[in-house]
Amino acid sequence: MIPTPSALSGTRAPSAPLLICTDLDRTLIPNGTPPESPGVRERFAAMVSQPGLRLAYVTGRHLELVQEAMAAYDLPPPDVIITDVGTRILLRREEDWQVLDAWTARLAPDWGEWGPADIATLLGDLAGLNPQEAEKQGPFKLSYYLPPSLAPGPLLASIRGRLQTRGLRVNLVHSLDEPRQLGLLDILPVSASKRHAIEFLLAELGLAGENCVFAGDSGNDLEVLVSPIPAVLVANAAPEVRAQALAMSARAGQGDRLYCARGGFGGWNGCYAAGILEGIAHYHPELVV
Repeated sequence: MIPTPSALSGTRAPSAPLLICTDLDRTLIPNGTPPESPGVRERFAAMVSQPGLRLAYVTGRHLELVQEAMAAYDLPPPDVIITDVGTRILLRREEDWQVLDAWTARLAPDWGEWGPADIATLLGDLAGLNPQEAEKQGPFKLSYYLPPSLAPGPLLASIRGRLQTRGLRVNLVHSLDEPRQLGLLDILPVSASKRHAIEFLLAELGLAGENCVFAGDSGNDLEVLVSPIPAVLVANAAPEVRAQALAMSARAGQGDRLYCARGGFGGWNGCYAAGILEGIAHYHPELVV
């Protein structure tokens, strides 16, 4: 039976600690085209406040933009923020945030003496690469806008080839900003990604992958969506992202670790926080009584 919205008012702690990891833009934050079902963010906040649950925001945003979003959308305070597409992990310490230095140390060897400015110079003559704003760059993150009509495959191959010949180990993350119809490219150390950061965090907390649920919507979430970590793709994800996630998870033998929200749960549409709640109920029905 599909639970009604009132059923979510009664939740209890899971049998083991559970880490809820969620992307922000167009996943928890309703800044996409589809409407948000009424009251879902409040229900999400109530659920993650239960004993035994920890909350992490996993986003391409930097810390200041995360804090702006938390204020603008009245989001619950997380225990951890993974920012800049997995290149920075921050732990909540009372009213402040502390960088997890062990994660920074893990990333540093991938680029050696190279910094983002050096990489940008090396790639400066490649057509189609438009640097993102200065505040969207980081010590382990070089970000570009791409024309939406550009087929990314040849460009990514050129970038990877140039960097590999100089001994740089990189992770290229391509996604699409649907509202603005812009391609997005993040050049990261090979050890850096949302998935790697979550797995590192789980190890730091002494938790197994089964003690986690991740929710996302876009291309830069794919690595987690098709991993052994139980994951939720919200219903407002682009059809091509949904198709790609399903195909990749099936090839990896992880089909049972990906839940695609479809709506109907709680009388909601499965978009944004409604999809997150639907997915958590799929993996952990004990949280909904």
